[in-house]
Amino acid sequence: MPLANNSPSIRGILFDLDGTLADTAPDMAAALNTLRRENALPALPFAEIRDHVSHGSTAMVRIGFGTHLPEDRFEALRARFLEIYAASLALETRLFPGMPELIDAIEARGLVWGIVTNKPGFLSTPLIGALGLQSRIACLVSGDQLPQRKPHPAPLLYAAECCKLDPDNFCYLGDAERDITAGRAAGMQTLIAGWGYIDASQCPNDWGADGSLSRPQDLLDWLDTSLPELSP
Repeated sequence: MPLANNSPSIRGILFDLDGTLADTAPDMAAALNTLRRENALPALPFAEIRDHVSHGSTAMVRIGFGTHLPEDRFEALRARFLEIYAASLALETRLFPGMPELIDAIEARGLVWGIVTNKPGFLSTPLIGALGLQSRIACLVSGDQLPQRKPHPAPLLYAAECCKLDPDNFCYLGDAERDITAGRAAGMQTLIAGWGYIDASQCPNDWGADGSLSRPQDLLDWLDTSLPELSP
């Protein structure tokens, strides 16, 4: 996809969390396999789980136990999955390679940055703390903070309000179609995190994003296409 910045007024960067900012798949997969072992099932290969992590606990239970469970059984498994994951959500989770350097560069340019995720606050807040980012982000909008979640634009609009900037001053990075849908509806520039959890059945080129990045550092090239470097 073309890597061209169509807005000369980007003043902030917003990230999705799972599959964009942080590689949470190892801990999510471990929690799912713990749940399977509790139910006398063998562990699934990591490769079968990874690309579904961005879709949260619902996707995890469906990958681990099928799509035709009775509702009460599904909800019980999902609640137990979240319990397991919450107890071990930062054992192997790390920022993606290149992301620490990207964050440093964003801050050096005088840009604000934050996180908008569908992950609920009881998971996202301690995870951001474990990653040492709580004092650096301008905002963290979690999936249960508002009545609406992505793909609705409300969480992104709220993030812009928290940062005291207009929505069109932001670029939003995500690895799922709902991220791009929400960002576009909010009037933001949108970029696909190509290093994220995108399975073979998806067609990111059809999502309508303004560009696709193959590594975090590519964001700086995108900004430099038309945005002069800002003073710190």
